Amino acid sequence: MLLAIDCGNTNTVFSIWDGTEFLATWRTSTEWQRTADQYYVWLATLMQHRKVDVEIDEVIISSTVPRVVFNLRVLADRYFNCRPLVVGKPECALPMPPRVDAGTTVGPDRLVNSAGAFDRHGGNLIVVDFGTATTFDVVAEDGAYVGGVIAPGVNLSLEALHHAAAALPHVDISRPSGVIGTNTVACMQSGVYWGYVGVVREICARIRAEYAKPMKIIGTGGLARLFEQAENLFDAIEDDLTMHGLTVIHDFNKETT
Repeated sequence: MLLAIDCGNTNTVFSIWDGTEFLATWRTSTEWQRTADQYYVWLATLMQHRKVDVEIDEVIISSTVPRVVFNLRVLADRYFNCRPLVVGKPECALPMPPRVDAGTTVGPDRLVNSAGAFDRHGGNLIVVDFGTATTFDVVAEDGAYVGGVIAPGVNLSLEALHHAAAALPHVDISRPSGVIGTNTVACMQSGVYWGYVGVVREICARIRAEYAKPMKIIGTGGLARLFEQAENLFDAIEDDLTMHGLTVIHDFNKETT
């Protein structure tokens, strides 16, 4: 049984994959100080609560926070008696290597999203991931990651606005009832929501023009469903794209060894 772990800047997701479907998925805050023992106690308790009685013997990790990888490796070794695959490391092969400038390190999350999106939708894609940063990944016809765009994340922008302007409150992102706000909160929500709709539309339009081929736009990440409410923004929404990408890369490595 495979344990897939996606560690982002804000949250870390653990999913158990039986080869056909995800049996369970859990999310926790990303904390580099958390030890392998703490991870195991947390995970074992949740598995018992959900009555997920399986034996984990394989682990794959994608992490944008390098400091957490050591303890996740220890978790795999100590409690699951296996050497984990770590996306981005030389021992973890990719279905199609990225084509970027020499010496460039591509974030593991972008590699995983590219693999998952290509498996489900084929090539010539723009993957828009609403995470701590909002990223745009360009996936070529053969499935290779060939570049993209990084913009500030939605919640990051809201926090920056709140901290930089003393009179502005902290607000949650939601689709406003209209564009013209009639109070401070509505004005902020409208600016962020419609502002990011504009960001997605404009960047995707410019990518399509530069790429000069028809491209599908795939949305993923925690806020993708919210922005899906804006008409014609995405061709598809994939809630579990990163976790699916991890299973694709895991299967590819099993087939090539």
